[in-house]
Amino acid sequence: MMALARWNTLGHSRLGLVVSKKNVKLAVDRNRFKRLVRESVRLRQDQLPGVDIVVLARRGVQDMDNDALYRQLHGMWKRLRRETQAVNAPPESSIRNT
Repeated sequence: MMALARWNTLGHSRLGLVVSKKNVKLAVDRNRFKRLVRESVRLRQDQLPGVDIVVLARRGVQDMDNDALYRQLHGMWKRLRRETQAVNAPPESSIRNT
C-alpha cells in the first residue's frame, strides 16, 4: 500500500481511500481493507497532524492478514507523525509501504 499526505487548514486529518477492482478483485477484500484503514485512523486521530491522507491499495493487499495490515498502517502513521514534526512549514509528504 502507499499513502500520500498533504497539509490542510482544518486542524484535523482527513482520509481518502483508493481501492481499485484491478488491484483487489473481490468486493469482500476491498471492503475489509477500507474498514481496517478507517479503524486505524479512527484509533489514532488524536495523534495525527492536520493533513489530508490518501491511501492507495496495491496488488497483494488482499493476501495480508489483519495483523500485518495493522502493523503496516501503524508504521505509516508513526512515520507521518515523525516527518511532520521534523518540518515546520507544511510541505507535501509522501509515505510508501509495500
